[in-house]
Amino acid sequence: MDDPIAGHPGTPDARGPIRFLWWLVLSQRRRSLAGTFYGTAWMLCLTVPPYLLSRAIDDGLRPGRPGTTLAWSGALLGYGAVNLVLAWWRHRTMTLIRNDATFRTVAVVLRHSVRLGAALPRQVSAGELVTIGISDVVRISLALTFIGPGVGSVVCYLTVAVILLTLSPLLALVVLLGLPALGLVLRPLFARQQRTESSFREQQSRLTARFEDLAGGLRVLNGLGGKDVYAARYRDDSRRLRAEGYRVGGTASWIQALGTGLPVLLLATVTWLGARLTLQGQLTPGQLAAVFAYAAVLVAPIYFLIESGQDITRAVVCARRVTDFLNLRPDPDAGTAEAPAAPAELADPESGVRLAPGEFTVLAGPRPAETAAVAERLARLAPTAAEWDGVPLADLPLTEVRARIALAENEAALFAGPLRDTVGGRTGAADETLLAALGSAAALDVLHALPGRLDAPVAAGGRDLSGGQRQRLRLARALTADPEVLLAVEPTSAVDAHTEAAMADGLRAARAGRTTLVTSTSPALLDRADTVHYLVDGKVAASGTHRDLLRTQPGYRALVFRGPDSPTEDNG
Repeated sequence: MDDPIAGHPGTPDARGPIRFLWWLVLSQRRRSLAGTFYGTAWMLCLTVPPYLLSRAIDDGLRPGRPGTTLAWSGALLGYGAVNLVLAWWRHRTMTLIRNDATFRTVAVVLRHSVRLGAALPRQVSAGELVTIGISDVVRISLALTFIGPGVGSVVCYLTVAVILLTLSPLLALVVLLGLPALGLVLRPLFARQQRTESSFREQQSRLTARFEDLAGGLRVLNGLGGKDVYAARYRDDSRRLRAEGYRVGGTASWIQALGTGLPVLLLATVTWLGARLTLQGQLTPGQLAAVFAYAAVLVAPIYFLIESGQDITRAVVCARRVTDFLNLRPDPDAGTAEAPAAPAELADPESGVRLAPGEFTVLAGPRPAETAAVAERLARLAPTAAEWDGVPLADLPLTEVRARIALAENEAALFAGPLRDTVGGRTGAADETLLAALGSAAALDVLHALPGRLDAPVAAGGRDLSGGQRQRLRLARALTADPEVLLAVEPTSAVDAHTEAAMADGLRAARAGRTTLVTSTSPALLDRADTVHYLVDGKVAASGTHRDLLRTQPGYRALVFRGPDSPTEDNG
């Protein structure tokens, strides 16, 4: 059996939601069989007290046997203790099953997220992943309750029907037809619940994504005065989600009401028929008591079956989202062309940008999104016609492209853990290398400010650090990786001018003789570049040194000095 906690969740069956749920059951076969055993034994034990009660009444009413009632009462007490133990083991086992399913689902989703790599943000939103990890996994695990008391409920229901058959075929027929009748009544509600749950789930994912955007861009929105507008949109989406939640709750309440009330009607019907049969002399008083008790016992399995129906309906909706995610495919790694053996020119025909091997190049333009798009194409993180030494990047093995060309994004994630892991990543670099990278990124003050130095913990996303500190750690991490080609997007945008100059000097020195591209309009970086490409509308308008472009390109000069004629997104 694979262990999801140990990092071996197994290979999920993503061919459909039902198959995925069944895979979760089969992935813990022994535990699932134990849950079925305890759930069934517990349910079956519920059918024994009515028999003991009937014997206590019938035998206890006979004269000359005063100890009979006490003996049968003792038997009832003993069976109650046995059922208590079975209930404890059932609950314990089912809790383990649900936890295993939760961790296993999270593990396969995380593993597939890593497998998707750079293709992940292009195929699924952050809100969708958050909703899967927080909401869907819980609902999926709840459905596995069926394999315990759910299976036991079916067995108990059929057992009661067989017992009643020995007392009265009519009572057995009523019981056997009662559950299918309940199913027919509730089936439209289950179908409606599945539709409303699907709609609610879609809106929940979109709202979570909007919240992620709002939280992540709050500082920018404040600066642009757009916080109130964005918050109003979030409120509108919240109202729509709340209304959809009321629809889901309305359907669920009807299922709960009918699921509680209809079994009581079945109990009343069986009791009434039993009383009629007793008056006709076909049942003894003890048997009548047993019939009433058996009918009361049926309330528990019917309730569990209805609950399981609701849980499975919800789980199918959530499991479909999981399987849809697991069926996403990473970027193909089918390239067979041979990559250049030595440093070579990397070119993007769409923009006209060319990176000479071993040079420090800066890409400047009025629209940061356009310069970042060039870097993404050169890193093969977006559809690209880029070429490396004349060979299309798309024709090269993706693993080799990833190993030799690295994109350092401005908002790249910082994972929770020691500073050593945050900066070193998977390189396993020595402390001396990490300290050198921190020095080149002007981040030694961050190191000295943290207790424990390289062993100091860093919170997820670097939320315990300032924006400038996070940016410097991202640059230090990129320098530690030391790729053959480094593409850095706005690496100094969140720091002051003094720190920016130190970062520019450190980056230039650390990457001496290594192909490096930086997107920026910072004079500190532009002045240290071997070549500057000036982009207008996503195309190279001019290339040269920073000083040459200042002298010959008015638009470039306005861009760098932020003059009144600086190009904008509206006027180019």
